[in-house]
Amino acid sequence: MSINLIDDGNAWAPSSCTLPTEDQPLRVVEFDSFFSHDAVSLSWVSPNQLRIDVRADPAAASRAASLAVREAGCCSFFTFALTISAGAVDLVVSTAETHATVLAALGARAERLIAGATR
Repeated sequence: MSINLIDDGNAWAPSSCTLPTEDQPLRVVEFDSFFSHDAVSLSWVSPNQLRIDVRADPAAASRAASLAVREAGCCSFFTFALTISAGAVDLVVSTAETHATVLAALGARAERLIAGATR
């Protein structure tokens, strides 16, 4: 894949992503919906690791898991860890230094959408 249809000034899908070009806009919509409705906050653990606090709701946790599994299938440079403990749900997204800029762009998009969400 060499075309990036999700470049809106915050591109985060590098050419190594194997998601078919025609499916990219749909995945962006899924991430945007997740960030706007299910994500509560985020914090940077390191430049290569982003923690997203997810609403402590079974449906939100399920959506986070589903999105993580599917994204790991096309962007194998990401590692996802979903933790559910003591009434909290966290999704940690990690990558190697070589893809830190991709994670930074994803984090910037998430921050923007979380900040604009009305809950």
